Amino acid sequence: MYNFTVADMTCGHCASTIEKAVKSADPAAGVSIDISARKVQVETTRSAQEIADAINSAGYSSTIAA
Repeated sequence: MYNFTVADMTCGHCASTIEKAVKSADPAAGVSIDISARKVQVETTRSAQEIADAINSAGYSSTIAA
């Protein structure tokens, strides 16, 4: 499981776009999003970098949180 901070995620539309991007990288991924905290939690078999790249390709700035 990976945690990402997405500082420029501000609304439900952003969250939906990010979830779709993660699912495009791994259709079986479990995605949990907290918009107010700007956090995205992903349960996946893919690497954290692959998921971060998918989020970034959707137009958002993600960083892998500790």
